[in-house]
Amino acid sequence: MGPMFSYEFMQHALVAAILGGLGCGIIGVWVVMLRIPFIGVAMSHAAFAGAIVALLVGLNPLMLALAAAIVAAAVIGPLSDRVKLDVNLSMGMVFSMLVGVAFLGIGLMKGPKTEALNLLWGNILTLAPNDLLLLAIATGVVLIFTALFYRQLRAIIFNRIIARVSGIPDKVLFYSTLLIAGATITLNLKTIGGLLIFSLIINPPLAAYQLTYSLVRMLLLSALFGVTSCLVGLWLSYVFDLPTGAVIILTSGLILIVCNILSPKRRDMHQ
Repeated sequence: MGPMFSYEFMQHALVAAILGGLGCGIIGVWVVMLRIPFIGVAMSHAAFAGAIVALLVGLNPLMLALAAAIVAAAVIGPLSDRVKLDVNLSMGMVFSMLVGVAFLGIGLMKGPKTEALNLLWGNILTLAPNDLLLLAIATGVVLIFTALFYRQLRAIIFNRIIARVSGIPDKVLFYSTLLIAGATITLNLKTIGGLLIFSLIINPPLAAYQLTYSLVRMLLLSALFGVTSCLVGLWLSYVFDLPTGAVIILTSGLILIVCNILSPKRRDMHQ
């Protein structure tokens, strides 16, 4: 492990793996418990479409990607409320449009498409200090949001209508969750990639859900599984010279399978 982290780019990758795994693991719990798993797909493609448009017109890809994810989040929540659609259907509508925009943009690009493909597949080894700073801010926002609004979010998970009657601003918190998830996903595009980030949002919380009935323990376990997936995936990709994003996702999937096998909830269902 020593020589592995003697390189500066590997040190950056290590920090990104910890921050990305922690942020995705925590926000993923709220995504899973609020039953909006499709958000990872919708937001990642919104961000990806924004980045592609930025590359076409010569703007900062990350800033336009973040703006696109925020706009998508601002559309998805109100659309599902006003049209009385399931939020996952709203995300499906947004996703279908953005996929077309993203791949049309790639088709229109002249010359090498390396930067676009890095956003699609991710490349944790190319992160700069500014990328790490943004990742740290996003992860900090996730942790602060969870600490400040844990009780309110737990009430919304139990019953959104009862929470609203109790005076909890359920719409504000729900929309805020969408926005924070979008920002977290966007800032991990370079780390994991637009096609794979969905799995890192979903797999760690689902694995944690198999092992506990406690929401607090689920948050802690999901964060642990997210960070572990990223660190083990980073190490395996270095040792065997494999694509880092793909190995991280495969690791998170393996953790989910093991947790499902060991799950006390499965035993309880068969008793």
